[in-house]
This record gives sequence, structure tokens and C-alpha cells, in this order.
Amino acid sequence: MTSGSIITLIVVDDHPIVRDGLVGLLGSQPGLMIVGEAADGVEALQVVEHRDPDVVVMDLRMPGMGGVEAIKRLRAADPERPRVLVLTTYDTDSEIRSALQAGADGFLLKDAGRDELVRAVSEVAAGRTVLTRAALSALSGAGSEPEAVPALSPREQQVLGLVAEGLTNRAISTRLRIGEATVKTHLLHVYDKLGVSDRASAVNAAWRHGLV
Repeated sequence: MTSGSIITLIVVDDHPIVRDGLVGLLGSQPGLMIVGEAADGVEALQVVEHRDPDVVVMDLRMPGMGGVEAIKRLRAADPERPRVLVLTTYDTDSEIRSALQAGADGFLLKDAGRDELVRAVSEVAAGRTVLTRAALSALSGAGSEPEAVPALSPREQQVLGLVAEGLTNRAISTRLRIGEATVKTHLLHVYDKLGVSDRASAVNAAWRHGLV
């Protein structure tokens, strides 16, 4: 984050009234600073490149490039920064899975209260995962057959536990005194064993299987 623990944000939403409201609400909170805004995914990528925010508050359904594609491109450029909090009206399983598989760090609905939204921004900025009950249900596959608990090595479980605590790959590397490339390799093995493709889904699977 920026010096003085100020969290810098950009807000991405195609509805000007909603976007202005979010900018006003979040920008008025102590410790948060709005450094840009965008009306679609293409504009969001440009603003991120020039402003380098800590967190992107991202809508999903927008004309042109939507939120899911924008998240994928942000993650392709940098797997860990900026953090992305999805803020949307839609909570269907497909919407949730698409956003989290693309690399979103949190999922919140637009009917969330002010305090919940501000807390979610802070949690995501700190490296933690924020998911609504609907998101947890979508990821866990509620109603499906019980799943076998994946067999992780002690080191893989250790790395997964630190991911669940919100640590970045670099922080995990320092904590465990191993190379950052080694951390990434362990995570890839964890993803493969859990059948997921991103950190948020891995953390959810870890909770579901009692691995952390």
C-alpha cells in the first residue's frame, strides 16, 4: 500500500450515478484515497497502468470489456497487484465462479452497507479474501456429493495456510525462507490437487476440506 497506510483505489462501473456514489462514499473514508475511475474494462486497464492503485473496485457487467475479462488481463500482467474487489448486482453461481476464477480477491453485492464495503476494501487490500455467503456456496458446490480430502504435502499445506492468512507469495517466501519461485511451484501443485485455478478458490477449498 501507499505510504502512511493509505489505500489507493479506482472505481470501475459503467453507471455514472453508481460510480459517483462509490467515489464519494469511499473517498470520504479515513485511510482510503480514490486515484481514478473508469466506465469499462478497457478504461480500467489504462487507469491501473497510470495510477497503480492498491485496490480496484470492479463491476462485472459493462459494455465492451466486462469485469471478468479485465480481471483476467490484470492478473496476466501481475498475479498479485492490484487487488480486485468485485462489487456487483448479480450473484449467480456462474457470475461468481467466473469472477473468482479470473483472479478476483473478493466478491460483494451492491446492496452491502457502507461499513461492510469499507471493511471489504480494507480486508482485500491487506491480502485477505472477502466472499459473500452466495460466493462461498457457489464455490463449495452446495448440494453436490461429498468430496475426498486432497492429499497435500506438509509444505503445500503450510503454504496454503499462509495464503489463507492473506500473505503474498513474497511474504510467504520470507516467512518460510524459501525462494519465491518455490512458493509459486507449491501453489501450482496445491491448485492442481484442489482442482482450482486461483487463490480465492484455493482458500475456500481449504476451509471446506478442513485443511486450514
